Amino acid sequence: MNASRLSRLALGLASLPLSAAALAAGPAMEAAQKQPLNLHAIGMFFVFVLMTLGITYWAASRTKSASDFYTAGGGITGFQNGLAIAGDYMSAATLLGLTAMMYAQGVDAYIYMIAFFVGWPIILFLMAERLRNLGKFTFADITAYRLDQGKVRTMAAVSSLTVVCFYLVAQMVGAGQLIKLLFGLDYTVALFVVGALMMVYVTFGGMVATTWVQIIKACMLLLGGTTVMLLALSQFGFSFEALATRAMEVHKLGPKLFNPGSLLADPVTAISLGLGLMFGTAGLPHILMRFFTVTDAKEARKSVLYASGIIAYFFNVIALMGLAAILIVGQNPQYFEGGDLAGKIVGGGNMVAMHLAHAVGGNLLLGFLSAVAFATILAVVAGLALAGASAISHDIYARVIMKGRASETTEIRVSKFATIGLGVVAVLLGIVFEKMNVAFMVALAFGVAASANFPVLILSMYWKGLTTRGALAGGYLGLFSAVTFVVLSKSVWVDVLGNAAPIFPWTQPALFSMPLAFLATIVVSLLDSSHKARSEREAFEDQYVRAQTGVGAASAAAH
Repeated sequence: MNASRLSRLALGLASLPLSAAALAAGPAMEAAQKQPLNLHAIGMFFVFVLMTLGITYWAASRTKSASDFYTAGGGITGFQNGLAIAGDYMSAATLLGLTAMMYAQGVDAYIYMIAFFVGWPIILFLMAERLRNLGKFTFADITAYRLDQGKVRTMAAVSSLTVVCFYLVAQMVGAGQLIKLLFGLDYTVALFVVGALMMVYVTFGGMVATTWVQIIKACMLLLGGTTVMLLALSQFGFSFEALATRAMEVHKLGPKLFNPGSLLADPVTAISLGLGLMFGTAGLPHILMRFFTVTDAKEARKSVLYASGIIAYFFNVIALMGLAAILIVGQNPQYFEGGDLAGKIVGGGNMVAMHLAHAVGGNLLLGFLSAVAFATILAVVAGLALAGASAISHDIYARVIMKGRASETTEIRVSKFATIGLGVVAVLLGIVFEKMNVAFMVALAFGVAASANFPVLILSMYWKGLTTRGALAGGYLGLFSAVTFVVLSKSVWVDVLGNAAPIFPWTQPALFSMPLAFLATIVVSLLDSSHKARSEREAFEDQYVRAQTGVGAASAAAH
């Protein structure tokens, strides 16, 4: 596999939990031309919007306290939360990008799916119970549990907002490009539609509405993907052997379709990408926030179990879709420009899944899958906006500025204003960045989450020796180093700033920035012999008891 192929594969992998973010940065999406109006898709999306607005109206009547707004009152069940977490993973880019990778590169794409998948349940199983028992509304509740509230919360809020903002902008740019491609709507119109609906969901419905939007979207995606897969497999008598044999006969890779390619042609980037995805996922504010929405630690663990099963199932659906597309799409001239099977796929390489849906289910199934892709973007941006608004209102306003004296009513009001502010900023930046390559924002969001959030969070849960000084040193160094490495990498230094060669030779920062953050956190904590540090270490015992038992944790509200 040459560097460009690895780069495309890496970009596709980075897109797993990103909805259309990475697609926005990919060559195919950048070159996407506005397609004719897809009335089936628009009609089905209109039905989805009406349904979710109804849920938002219902949720608004149940969102009365800060707990209701931030965490749905802790009343979400493990199964519901598992679906919602899976919804964050089963994005538009997962559907479109990985199907296209399977179609083009065979089993390499599947190996990447497995490599990414096996890591996160382990991490989240280690964290899920303690997150639920120690946290309340944001992950800063845990990192600051026995440390300096003002300083540690400020650091956590800064890194959270960095992740949310870059992630949100990448989502918005991806949304505009994807919707232009699938629906035939103008880029700017698409941004305003996404931005407006996001603000409505979060401002009026809070976490209750956001969770249910995510659940509905996850079910639609599972239904759509499964339907396409079954219809495609029916053409091969539901025989995987027949499908695989015929795919090898026609694919340019031949028997190598099922052999691992040169996955380690650039091992540093591959390992760094893997670390960033695995540990970055465990540091993403909107993912972590999901564990505060369940009733107790048991439900938190169950939600990881359900999410793991659902995601594993969906990855296999995608893999089968990719294989079937080799025969059903790859051998049909109508899906190639000029009817030339050796030419480009109509709409770009990422349209393989959509063409497959059209081939097996006609315009109706194509419209449904397109509507699902749009719904996916809405669900992800709503979760991001809520996480960002929580960092502003709960961590910065209520805890740092008001030092815990803010009323719940005021805090919720600030959160709603923050949501509107984030929505406006996301739309405006989406317009500004329309023509730019935003791949670096994806790397940055995961790099910061893995380097600034995760080390401090996991050490605060498991290491008695962590002190405020250590947490600040590791958190800020992780944030600074991840941003610096990405800026100096090819993604920004060459592609955006126009320099001849990158200063940092790899595009993924986590392999370097995450160890730096861990090292700084541990060394500075060990060197900290202050009286305050001693009292922080002594407070670990109390925290440990609560982490294990949940005594004192926020209880659930009925919903």
